[in-house]
Order: sequence, then structure tokens, then C-alpha cells
Amino acid sequence: MALLNRFFAFLYLALFCLPHLGSTNPLPIKPYKRELLQDIVTWDEHSLFVRGERIMVFSAEFHPFRLPVVSLWLDIFQKIKALGYSAVSFYVDWALHEDKPGDFTAEGVFAWEPFFNAASEAGIYLIARPGPYINAEVSGGGFPGWLQTINGTLRTREGSYMESTDNYVAEIGAIVAKAQITNGGPVILLQPENEYSEVEDGYSLDNEYMQAVEDQYRAAGIVVPFMNNDAAANGYNAPGTGVGEVDIYGHDSYPMDFDCANPTTWASGGLPTTFLTKHLAQSPSTPYTVPEFQGGAFDPWGGNGFDKCSILLNNEFERVFYKNQYSFGNTIFSVYMTYGGTNWGNLGHPGGYTSYDYGAAIAEDRTITREKYSEAKLEANMLKVSPAFLTATPKSYSTAYTDNSAITVSPLIGNGTDTNFYVVRHTAYNSLASTSYSITVDTTKGSVTIPQLDGTLTLNGRDSKIYVTDYNIGDYTLLYSSAEVFTWKNSTSKTVLVLYGVSSETNEAAFTGVTNLTTLEGAAPTQSTKNGSLIINWTASSTRTVVKVGSNLYVYLLDRNSAYDYWALDIPSSGVSGNYTVSTANLNSVVAKAGYLLRTVSVSGSTLALTGDVNATTPLEVIFGAPSNTSTVTFNGESISFSQDKYGVVTASIDFTTPSLDLPTLSELSWKYIDSLPEIQSSYDDPLWTDANKTSTNNPTTLKTPTVLYAAEYGYYSGQILYRGHFTATGNESTFELSTQGGSAYGHSVWLNSTFLGSWTGIDVDSNYNQTFTLPNLVSGKPYTITVVVDTMGQEENWYVGPDEMKFPRGILDYTLSSRSKSAITWKLAGTLGGQDYLDKTRGPLNEGGIYAERNGYHLPSPPSSTWETSSPLDGIAKAGVAFYTTSFTLDMPSGYDIPLAFVYTNTTANGTVSDFRSQFYVNGWQFGKYVNNVGPQTSYPVPEGILDYHGTNYLAVMLWAQGDGGAKLGGFTLEELTAVKSGLGTVEITESPEWEEREGAY
Repeated sequence: MALLNRFFAFLYLALFCLPHLGSTNPLPIKPYKRELLQDIVTWDEHSLFVRGERIMVFSAEFHPFRLPVVSLWLDIFQKIKALGYSAVSFYVDWALHEDKPGDFTAEGVFAWEPFFNAASEAGIYLIARPGPYINAEVSGGGFPGWLQTINGTLRTREGSYMESTDNYVAEIGAIVAKAQITNGGPVILLQPENEYSEVEDGYSLDNEYMQAVEDQYRAAGIVVPFMNNDAAANGYNAPGTGVGEVDIYGHDSYPMDFDCANPTTWASGGLPTTFLTKHLAQSPSTPYTVPEFQGGAFDPWGGNGFDKCSILLNNEFERVFYKNQYSFGNTIFSVYMTYGGTNWGNLGHPGGYTSYDYGAAIAEDRTITREKYSEAKLEANMLKVSPAFLTATPKSYSTAYTDNSAITVSPLIGNGTDTNFYVVRHTAYNSLASTSYSITVDTTKGSVTIPQLDGTLTLNGRDSKIYVTDYNIGDYTLLYSSAEVFTWKNSTSKTVLVLYGVSSETNEAAFTGVTNLTTLEGAAPTQSTKNGSLIINWTASSTRTVVKVGSNLYVYLLDRNSAYDYWALDIPSSGVSGNYTVSTANLNSVVAKAGYLLRTVSVSGSTLALTGDVNATTPLEVIFGAPSNTSTVTFNGESISFSQDKYGVVTASIDFTTPSLDLPTLSELSWKYIDSLPEIQSSYDDPLWTDANKTSTNNPTTLKTPTVLYAAEYGYYSGQILYRGHFTATGNESTFELSTQGGSAYGHSVWLNSTFLGSWTGIDVDSNYNQTFTLPNLVSGKPYTITVVVDTMGQEENWYVGPDEMKFPRGILDYTLSSRSKSAITWKLAGTLGGQDYLDKTRGPLNEGGIYAERNGYHLPSPPSSTWETSSPLDGIAKAGVAFYTTSFTLDMPSGYDIPLAFVYTNTTANGTVSDFRSQFYVNGWQFGKYVNNVGPQTSYPVPEGILDYHGTNYLAVMLWAQGDGGAKLGGFTLEELTAVKSGLGTVEITESPEWEEREGAY
């Protein structure tokens, strides 16, 4: 067999690994993969190839399960494509697919085929990251709750863990396999496992385990290359390390950590400077790959809010830190997150709240108003049209290139081309100074000190720039430029180059082999001719300058803020590559100034069709790519008036009218109320509750009670867990001690019969709590019931191998009834109706918890509320308990607009102190907000169109859990408009939202 393996290995090398199309020494794939080989996605030490063409994999992280509206996935893909990105990286959350061992489902909003189709339509390659472990700030790190009950340590070969993953990997692997590029789909890479890098409790990393995970995916039909995401640049499982090695090694990087409390502080020493050296030592035969580079930050309960995170990781961060990565030759680069979305329906981990906005370039409400979106667009588009970058050789950074040691330069020297790149930053990367300097660079005309003509160069604090030399732009060569390239495009009749700089700063550029320049618009730059090259020098301004160089090179000189309004989109081809990025010099492209967003472009004959979004009346100017004899221009399907000048430039105006909205005032709606804690009433009985009768457990947490009270042991994994403890009093009981655990910011409340004993209202730093309650005088021989409600906040993640933190139980850990043995109390518990056999397959396994109204489905549309009491959550309840409210309202939103809406809580105080209550709300049955008044920070909860019916009736339900004796009410609850845009998004299909039906077995 060994001889046969070597034969197949040789055969594979002969067939597929010969040098081609400029690649050098592709890494051989191990023989065990021989049956599943492919030659569409290949690589060398510089970059990835797709169908023989080098590509810059500039990727965005986006999780479709955090946006449960299938028809909005294309919206996100188009916004990512418009950035100039070529790929999207995505996780799969196992917990949403296999809530019961062996029962895998992937339908509706959990189906993957529509996601793959939307990526293909947008022209975005996909990097699949299906785990099984994913972290991702989701409950359990993506592990389903039932893994708490298996023997053996998670993420190891111990016990039954690997066997537990078999069904999931086989199912999801087969789904992804069908979407591989070899089958005409968009998937080009797959990452098995996730950040398999850190261990505790005496464990060590196990290469055999990593190999076993890889083997599972190969057996499921995965043939595209494997990459990994080492948590740091450790070199774990890199090619050449033996068993468990991947095809392409990668490591993650979050250099600013997650200190959103201090969003303007950049600590000294935070900029990575050793990544290049480590890459060359650890994986020199593969492209330098960072599967997760920081694009934002998570924020915990009690945190500072994602607006501050977006400041910490803003456009300045992108300029300095992203460009620093490019200086290392980083050609597979993925930004985590680019769109975060929402932790709806209890899918998040306990370290975060409902929003997963992440401070990303695309906000949770899908708006792109953060400046970091525009900055990322400038950078990605530059790399997209710079093929020389993909093979350039990065060199060590140095202060020797400039006349000011406060400036550091990292060069990338042309390899197979004459083009060099110089990444310029402050030596003290966090400097706030505005620094003047000149720089000396190498060109084919010799060393040149820039500027040669007027002035000096300037670098403002927290800025970075990329200068180029001998940069090819079709039939012309940019000898050097201190202004940054946004894009360039070339056709048989004209070439367009867009350069930008910081307003009021001096810039200089030179063009080889031309001497003539004509100023077509704006202030004429200073010009000179030296050594056969035309040099131009100008001051960047919000008033642009357009010059014609040579016979047909049109150069647009912009300031950075003006460049934000420009877009460069490729026209889809009819070939096998479709709308994917297939050529850096794509002749079928459009460059346009178009304001807020340009989504797509197409040309048919003399008709130019554009789609996009505007948030104000917007001038449209197509500076490249319009038909020479344009007869019709459409925007979002409507013809618009235009003119076309002799240079082929099309100009028009896109009108915007602020939409008139008639949103409901929630406080004025007719609300219905029902008590959602009938369990504390004397008439309540619990024969249908689950008996807590297990006496042993595989959970490593020490069992301190006669029977197991961990919720997961009985199939309850999300939301509120309720317990009823029955005992007959002796009359000597005076206290009840309780220990519960629910994750950060969790809480509990306790009653004896109908008497409220007290609550733990929760703080962000406590995941468990011990509390002692004083009991009233009990009557000997009388039966009593202790009712405990525990708010669980998700399962812990399992980032470290060894401690099995995901198995940290939820619910009651321990209790003591004074003067009695623990066995005196017999316990029952309730959670999601049906447990693992949950009823609502549409909204998934985590959307519901165990409160009475949820168990009976009253959070769903059209509940049987006609006979309920009329009362509003803004009136609230006068004592501790759980109230449930429902109402409905109709929306009739204007068509042709994308208008995000959010439900907003008002932080509530009573008698000068913050009220202790918890609340959840449901829109058409989907739980889209979990609010803890005394913890925060979230008060505004975006709910997307598709969950909300913008042209029909919507059902709204609110759970209000008063944790204090005086009850609680909402201080305010409103539905508010966010940023409205006139949009080319198209029709948003309503997500299926089944209505209430009487539930068999509900209690």
C-alpha cells in the first residue's frame, strides 16, 4: 500500500503541480488526498490561483445565520463586492443544525444553497469555515447543547467527541462540497476546526486530532485546499509539520484587542512588526494568509456599545494596520467582521448581547455610513488593480528611505515586474503628529527623491500611505506617485487613472515616456519634464483636477474624502467566471462617481444600466466604461436624463426625496396581557414538567445535588429555565440557599408558593451566584413549592482545549433547605417546549426559552389573546413576576427605499434608582431583543425588513420580568427610523413566520 501511495502521489504531481501561468513551486498535496484532487484552485508562495489566474483574496467575514432574511444576503454580498473585495468567509453554527444527535436539518433561513447562490450572483468567492468548533461569539462556540452530556473532552480524540461530530461533518461537508468551485459553485477554500492553538489543564495540541477532522471533510467530498487559522503566528499545522498539516497556513490577528472603553487610545507596541519574519520561517511555500484580521470588536454585557468599538477600529485603524499587513505581502486577507448582524433568538454567547454589530464597516442595520467602509473601498480597489503586488517581495521596514526618522517605510520590491510599493507610516505608529518629509525611491530611471518640484510630503497622525513606482496602467507607466491609487482602467480608446491624497497636502507623480499634459478641469498642476518623464505636482483639494496625459490617459486628482464617492465595478462576463473578479485589467468595467452606493452595472448595446442607493440628490458621473454612443442610462430600472461629452463621460443627477413614514406609536397600540408565571399560583399543577430524576452525569462539574439539575441534561439549552421544587415542611425550615449559573449578566428570581423571596438581578462580571433567602414561618406537614426562574445567556465558548468551558452547566448548581436533607426536595424543570424535539423548526432550536408564554407559543403571530386583559408593558406590573404582552400593527412603507427600523427601549428608573427588570421582544415570532435594564448597554434593536412585514400586519410581543418587589414597567418603547436610502435592493421577501396554533403537550 505504501508503494501504491507513492505512485499516486507522483501521478498527482505530474498532472497538476507543474509550474503554470507564472506560478512557482506549488506545494504538493499529500497522497492521501489523491482521490479528491482538483486543479482549479492552486497556489504558490505568493498567492492563490483560480483557474490559473492569480487573485488577491480580500475577504469579508459575514454569517448569514445572523441575518435571517434570505433575500437580504444579496444586499450584503453586493455591498462587499462594491468594496472591491473578492471573497467572503463564513462560519456554520452547528448548534442551529443538529439540536438533537443525528437529527440534522438545514432548511429555510438555515439553508445554505440560497447563500451560495447569492454569492455567485454577486461574484464573490467563499471560504467555508464549518468547524465543528467555530467560537464566533455564538452560544457554545457553535457546539450544540447536548455535547455537555457526552463523555470525553471536547476538541480531542477522547471519549465520544469525534463520534459526536461525524453526522454533522458528513452533512454539512456534503452541502459545502456541492458548492465547491469544482462543481460550479463559489467555495474555493475550507478551514477545518478553528483556532486550534490554545490548551489548558495539562492538555497539549494533538496533530492526530487535527488530521482526523481533516479526514472527515475529505470523506465528505471536500477537494478544495484546506487552510487553518492559528490563533497567533505559532506555525501550528503548517505545511511540512507532518500529521495534521493543512495546505495553506494562516494565523489570526487582533492587534488592538477589544478595549472599546478607550476608543481613542492606541497603546505603544501594538502594531505587528514580526509577521513577515515569522511567515518566512513557518510557511514560506504558501501565500501569507490571515484568515481573521481585526475589523471591529465584540462588546460584553455592561460594555460601552458598538459605536465606541467602531471608533476604536475606525478608518484610521484601517489605514495604519491594514496597510501594515500589505507590507508583509499578505495576499489572503480576511476582515472579521465586515458585517456582524444580530444575535437573535438566543444564538449568542454569554459574553455578548443581542447586537453583533461589531463596529464593522457595514453596520448591524446594513447601513454603510461609517467612514471605515469608504476607506476599505479605497484600499481594496487599489490592490485589485495591482497584479504586481501579488508577487512583490516584501523587505524589512526602515527609516532610511526618508529624511525624517519619524517616518518608517516598508518596501515591497517587484518580482518579475519593475513595480515597487512603499508603505509609509509613522515610526511611532500611534503618533498624532503631522510630519513633513521627503522620500527616496528606486525606479527604472534611477533613485528619485520625492518631491522633485515644490513643497514637502506630509503624513498626518494615524495615517499611512502606499506609494508606487514603475506602476503599469495599460499603455502607460506611472514612474512614481505620492498620491495613492484608487483604481485604473484601460480600453482601446482611453485609460483612466484615479489618484487621491489628503486635502491641502502636496502630492507629486511622474509618467514615463510622455511630456505633454492638458488640464481639462480644475487648477492646473505644476509640471516639468525630467529624464523623459512628465512630473506633475499639486495640492489635493475638494475641488478636483482632471488632466490628460499623452494621447488618451485621463488622470483624476482627488482629495481622499472626494474619492470616497467613487466606485469601480466590473461588468459581468458571459464566460465561466461570470461576475467573479477574473482580471485586474478587466476591459469591461465602469468607474463612476455615484455617492452612497453603486451596486451593479451592466451594458447592453448603447444602454448603461446601474443599480445603487442614494441618501440625497446625487450627481452621477461615469468617467469610464459607458458606451461611446450611450443612448439610455437607467438607475434602479428607471431612465434618467443624462449628457455625454466628447471624452465619453456620462453625467446625470439622481433625485432623492425623503420618504414620508407613518410609523406606529407603540404606546398607543392596543396591548393584551397575560401572566407568564402562573407556576407560582396555588392552582397550578406540573404533571407535564420534566422530572429531574438523573442521578449521574458525564458533565465534569462536580455534582452537589441528589439529582442532576443541569438544564442540558434534559435537553434545554436556551433562554429561561424554570424549576419547581416540592417538599413537605417540618416547620423548622428558616432559610433556603441557592446557587445558580447562567452566564454573564444572567439573573434569577425565587418564590415560595406565591411569596416572592428575592432575585439575583445580575451584573456583567458574574456568571454564577450564591444567595440565601429567609423563609416565612412554614406549617409542619404542609406541602410547599419553590419556583426558580433562571435567565440563561447562552453556553460558554470552548476556545481553550481542556477546561471544557462549554460544559459549564446552566440552571441550579446547588441548594440547601435549612434543617433538611437535600433529598427532601423533589425537582421538576421546564425549558423550550419539547426540548431537543422543539416544535418551531422554522425559527430554529434556540429562539424559544421556557417561560409559560413561549411554551404555549403566544409569542407567535395571531395568538389567542382576545380574552386576555388589556394592559401595556408601559403600564407594567406592580409586583415581582413575569408579564407577557402582545399587540399588532400595520406598516405601509414607501417602495423603492431601504429604511431600517429599530425598536428602542428607554432605560428605566424608579425613585431615582435603575429598575431591576429583564425584557425580551418578538417580531412575528422571532426573538430579536434581550434587554437587561440594570446592566445594558444595548437599548436600540434593529429588526430587518423581511422579519418585519413592511407592507402588512406585524405581531409584536414583549416579555417583562420584574425582579423586584415593586414590579416594573418599560419607561419607553418605540419603533424608530434609522438611515433611509433610495435603493436598488429590490423586493425583500418576507421570511416565513408561521402563526400560532394550539400546541400539543403545552403546559
